Amino acid sequence: MTGGSTTLEQIGFTAQLKSKDTRWVNLKGKILVEKDPKTKLELRRRTIFADYFIGSFHAVTEDGQIVTGSGSGSQLAAYAYGGNNLILVAGAQKITRDLNDAMGRLHEYSTPLEDRRMKTLGFPGSMLSKILIYERELRRNIHVILVNEKLGF
Repeated sequence: MTGGSTTLEQIGFTAQLKSKDTRWVNLKGKILVEKDPKTKLELRRRTIFADYFIGSFHAVTEDGQIVTGSGSGSQLAAYAYGGNNLILVAGAQKITRDLNDAMGRLHEYSTPLEDRRMKTLGFPGSMLSKILIYERELRRNIHVILVNEKLGF
């Protein structure tokens, strides 16, 4: 399962996941095409504990705190408590000095860009309604991949 991520789109991961050449099961793709509301809800519940959840974040502090904001919160359950493998990919420009700078980046930079992006797609826009601050993990495999490029918001 993937969270919505401009970063994953920019590196080509989203296209690879959708391609016929992939060997992965694309849970998000199944949700997007499902018409039955009950089945769609059950698929969404399954995504929280997908074997692999791949997404991004809005900021990471020099001390390693990861900050992710969301309008719906759809990816946050998987980030906070999901399956055994969480992979987060982000551009190195998202490194901030401290949590105060990370929160500023989320509110003043990332959220306005996401709002504009959603409006260009014909939606009313986006808002920040939930924030997750990740400090450590004790039971799962978490991999943070910082790419030395400007990726995402």
